[in-house]
Amino acid sequence: MLLAIDVGNTRIKSAVFEGNTLIDLFGFEPENATENFKNIFMQYPKIAHLVVSSVGKTVDFDFSKLSKSISVHFISNEDHFPFQNKYGTPQTVGIDRLTLAAGATLLFPNTNRLVIDAGTCVTYDFIDAQNKYWGGAISPGLRLRYESLHQFTAKLPLLTKENPLHFIGNTTNQSIHSGVVNGLIYEIEGFIEQYQLENENFTIILTGGDAEFLAKRLKNTIFANSNFLLESLNQFFQYKINND
Repeated sequence: MLLAIDVGNTRIKSAVFEGNTLIDLFGFEPENATENFKNIFMQYPKIAHLVVSSVGKTVDFDFSKLSKSISVHFISNEDHFPFQNKYGTPQTVGIDRLTLAAGATLLFPNTNRLVIDAGTCVTYDFIDAQNKYWGGAISPGLRLRYESLHQFTAKLPLLTKENPLHFIGNTTNQSIHSGVVNGLIYEIEGFIEQYQLENENFTIILTGGDAEFLAKRLKNTIFANSNFLLESLNQFFQYKINND
């Protein structure tokens, strides 16, 4: 068994895998990491491998104290990925972006891929059919957009994500929802259309905490999977075992 761990900017998500089968999912706050990890290992004592992608705060759990029967691997920029990294500053690429690119490369061979990760930030990552990773774009996610409107204005309220009732908001709250949600939808659609203009044989993967919320409003045909990073961790670990 393998435990995949995604330490994000706001939450920790993890999943237990048996081969390619996802057995169980967990999500919790960083401050509750120790208690939750202990419970996971008690619930699944057959976990033999642990693989971690971290872009968030340091996890308050000492993985080095785990049983010697559990191998622990933190994904880093030094890993050998299943693609050629053509990013101009390869050492600065986020581990989450590299992991997603690895998953897209392994799970969708012989095609151009665009991975859109809609979380705290929205990242766009392009891997071409020749398995070359070129980078993409980074923009604020839904939560950051709502928070910035509240923090950097005097009177706008702090709202949580909600589907706009109408394109034209006729109250302040509805205007904010329309601007934030529709604005991000049009951004994503615009990026997709530009990539499709320049590339044929295209696969679009939408993931992240807001993937399901956004997928319902997108016009383009996409592969939506909010757990794609965890599945990518599992796929990349298997790739490493077979190629190291």
